[in-house]
Amino acid sequence: MGETKTLLRIAALALMWGSSFFWIKLGLEAFSPVQLVLARLVLGTAVLLALCLVGRRSLPAQRSTWGHLLVAAFFHNALPFLLFAVGETTVDSGITGVLNSTTPLWVLVAAPFLGVSNRMNAPRIAGLVIGLGGILLIFAPWQASGLLSWGALACLAAAASYGFAFVYEGRYLSNTGSSPYAIAGGQMLLATGFLVLAMPFGGLTPVHLSPVALIAVVILGLGSTGIAFALNYQLLASEGAVAASVVGYLLPVVSVLLGAVFLHEQLNLRVIAGMVVVLLGVALTRLQRKPAVAPEEELTPA
Repeated sequence: MGETKTLLRIAALALMWGSSFFWIKLGLEAFSPVQLVLARLVLGTAVLLALCLVGRRSLPAQRSTWGHLLVAAFFHNALPFLLFAVGETTVDSGITGVLNSTTPLWVLVAAPFLGVSNRMNAPRIAGLVIGLGGILLIFAPWQASGLLSWGALACLAAAASYGFAFVYEGRYLSNTGSSPYAIAGGQMLLATGFLVLAMPFGGLTPVHLSPVALIAVVILGLGSTGIAFALNYQLLASEGAVAASVVGYLLPVVSVLLGAVFLHEQLNLRVIAGMVVVLLGVALTRLQRKPAVAPEEELTPA
């Protein structure tokens, strides 16, 4: 991981995924959540399918694979993307990035329900408890100024959806024999279909176009979705999931800094402490006694 190329990929991924919440906030000034997510998925799908075309990679042929892709498209793309967009109508982009960093905790929770061994040990149990404590500290339901709201809960539900999706994909889509680009492209294509079906429920509102919002959505779709997914697969192939997981620790830092500098969002010490506690819990869940045995699940994009 000391190589310049690897560090540049990690930095680029952290910037693209960490900034996605910033672009969502800007895009919501012109688009409804459904419209924004549909545009994001269409652009991201175009990037991945173009990569398949250039690399002469065909989409999966097995019907069973498409069945699993349908589930993955809903829980990894359509649902969490929409929940984050809905949540950001009332929640700051920096807070959204912090809540997104809880994804690895939900991976541990989801694994037993899908019959996947998560190799629970004392550090991981401690990390899960500490991480959940960090979430409670962020929400502060005992204070009138706490962040407990429907928008914040929507963001947390999106992170939980990512956690389920990672476990599901690891079990059913990790060994299909198809190109990762083809898997991701097919998955996003199906997710786009879900958002088309959702258009009557919030996607037909008037659009108030502005250059800033339009540019934000284009960057979100092409960069933070399509290119970022492709770059993530390159990092996984060259350095493995452990290296890719480093990106997850940088996402909330990027989202908080962008929100504070450009959107003038303010974070109190309690929320910052909660973010530190969550990341500490995540770090504990990723401890391995024998690193060579099996790679960990990569953290989620936004």
